[in-house]
Amino acid sequence: MSSRTTKPHEIVERALELSRTDGCVVIAGERSTANLRWAGNALTTNGVTRGRSVTVVATVDGAEGTASGVVSRSAVTADDLEPLVRAAEAAAREAGPAEDAQPLVTGVPHSPGFEGAPAETSPAVFDAFAPALGEAFARARAAGRELYGFAQHEVLSSYLGTSAGLRLRHDQPTGTLEMNAKSPDRTRSAWAGRATRDFTDVDPGALDAELAERLGWAERRIELPAGRYETLLPPTAVADLLIYQQWSATARDAAEGRTVFSRTGGGTRLGEKLSQLPLTLRSDPHAPGLECAPFVLAGSSGDDASVFDNGLPLTATEWIREGVLEHLLTTRHTAGLTGLPVAPFTDNLILEGGGTRSLAEMVAASGHDGPALLLTCLWYIREVDPASLLLTGLTRDGVYLVEKGEVVGEVNNFRFNESPVDLLSRATEAGRTERTLPREWNEYFTRTAMPALRIPDFNMSSVSQGV
Repeated sequence: MSSRTTKPHEIVERALELSRTDGCVVIAGERSTANLRWAGNALTTNGVTRGRSVTVVATVDGAEGTASGVVSRSAVTADDLEPLVRAAEAAAREAGPAEDAQPLVTGVPHSPGFEGAPAETSPAVFDAFAPALGEAFARARAAGRELYGFAQHEVLSSYLGTSAGLRLRHDQPTGTLEMNAKSPDRTRSAWAGRATRDFTDVDPGALDAELAERLGWAERRIELPAGRYETLLPPTAVADLLIYQQWSATARDAAEGRTVFSRTGGGTRLGEKLSQLPLTLRSDPHAPGLECAPFVLAGSSGDDASVFDNGLPLTATEWIREGVLEHLLTTRHTAGLTGLPVAPFTDNLILEGGGTRSLAEMVAASGHDGPALLLTCLWYIREVDPASLLLTGLTRDGVYLVEKGEVVGEVNNFRFNESPVDLLSRATEAGRTERTLPREWNEYFTRTAMPALRIPDFNMSSVSQGV
């Protein structure tokens, strides 16, 4: 094999051939990206990148149990494979028995196209988007506002092979669009973002119009003190909070009494009603527009994933069903510890509450019994207390005051202290579920669909000077 032209499936097969341990898992990832960046109503840079990563998991069966060694490297060629495999094998021999050891997954059908070339993106993905962006620049320039932002499209082709016979492949397109609008004096700023698979369903002109409206709202500035306010959380903010909740919803930690999902006196809160609204939080690898890998791809082990589960099929899972906690993140290993059904991590998240109102319609129904706040997004989200999943963070790029169904101005930013689990219990309305882009976590998690939520008493714990 040529070290420069080796195909991903050949990398996988060759690594498995080189393996001298009892078991081996190989994941080859081929990634290509295309991006556009702009500032001050003009494109600044664009580019295309490509890269390869390979992860080798070696397992060794010993008298005290099975040990695993995991080594990942980038820019791997055929010449690098043997040192990579040997490093994983050495790591396995030096490690103690793996707590999460399980037999490697078997019996999964081969993916079609496993031996095919990886999928790729190119600047052509922006063929329709770029001219529309230019038109948005012209409108913004004429109206005296400046647009900043970036668009990125990535395609990751993952090839998974194991000594147990699995040969699986998944091509994952991921697109993100973030745009900021600023007033010429830079005293006002607004943000909007979109997630997409191919940039055929995003309209930069619509984003510019949304941002122009928000900059208009910000022409009037109102100072508010910290306190509890009726607050409308837009879908992007709901996504950021519930992604963190999902990352924290591991079965083992809950069963061992360490998280918000632990039941007082022992066990988990499975079966407990978390919300009076009929909220359903679910993942589905085949959800239209949010498709993701239909099998486990794990490059490391932890309470939420196990390298021994690589290739395990994923199905639709309801984490919360009509307000009731139904499942926690459970590997085969933690299923054995807790007695709970296997429910692996899936790379999308959908919240549905049966609502039909848009965010604008929810605004029109707000502020009639006192002031209400409309948020744009959240950032700097950090955990304060795992026992309650209390999070803190800041509002960003626009907090707006709503009175009698109308936005009447922009207020100062706040630091908040809230638990997403507690928010679900206090929410009084869920709007229409729509695909959204998380602001804080979009480098790690982009495939979400969320409604806006009405919280009657969101805790703005202090005033912030953040922007």
